[in-house]
Amino acid sequence: MADAVKLCRGQDQTLFPFFNWALGQPELAYWAVDGLLKTGPASALPTLCRLACDQSRDVEVRAKAIKSLALYADQTFDRNLPADPGHWREDQLPLDVLLQWQRDGFPRGIGHSLPVAHPDLTQTRSALDRAAARLERLLARQRAMRQDAANPDNWLLPASEVALERVNRRWPLPAMYAEFLRKFSPRHVMVAGEGWVTGGLSLYGAEELEARQGGYAFNAVTGQPTADWPANMLVIADDGGDPYCVDLNAPRSGDGDVPVLAGVHGAGRWDFELFATSFLDFLSKVAP
Repeated sequence: MADAVKLCRGQDQTLFPFFNWALGQPELAYWAVDGLLKTGPASALPTLCRLACDQSRDVEVRAKAIKSLALYADQTFDRNLPADPGHWREDQLPLDVLLQWQRDGFPRGIGHSLPVAHPDLTQTRSALDRAAARLERLLARQRAMRQDAANPDNWLLPASEVALERVNRRWPLPAMYAEFLRKFSPRHVMVAGEGWVTGGLSLYGAEELEARQGGYAFNAVTGQPTADWPANMLVIADDGGDPYCVDLNAPRSGDGDVPVLAGVHGAGRWDFELFATSFLDFLSKVAP
């Protein structure tokens, strides 16, 4: 069904009855939502609003209808909800807003605003700015292929003052890495590439840095410290659970930079080896 939706041409109304039939089949309905919108939006809008309000249908199908309507009409029904409608709960379905939109005649909205990046990402002045700009170009290509405006990912954005204060209060960050977080903090960044074990490197931002130490420095469930984790190792990224860390005790270069070390999880003990001679070198390896 997903392939049928991709292959059909937009506004091909001859396929509308097929997708309308599939909408009534529990095993096909989730994917049929987009086929209905693609082949007959004028008729699909009221149909999908009724589906969203139908308590006899699966929550994920109702949520999918709302998410797809929001994307189609540049509306913001999906604000503050998971990118995957399959993770929405019934009590999260924004039915009041949806029905008001229907009463208003299904107007187009203005959509979600895009995040605002630091100006140094385009007006590069330093080696760090240039390295971040290379990474941004890579992420921009990934965003062009897939992006959920309600849950923007693969962005480099200035960190909030609250997050920076929390991070700096807990760790004596190397100056280069601290500057990177201040101006180019990764937001839900997964750098895709063949060189990574799992096909992508998860790069942490200031907002999530504390929580992402779970599974390394402490037990993510109980919060108890991990006995064999070196306290000087701060995890800044991972590749399928294999951590990449800055050594907070390492001697710092003149520009406040330190090496990045890589570890392997599941080996019974933590051993680290040099991955990059500096954080700048790390960025160059991530985005050549």
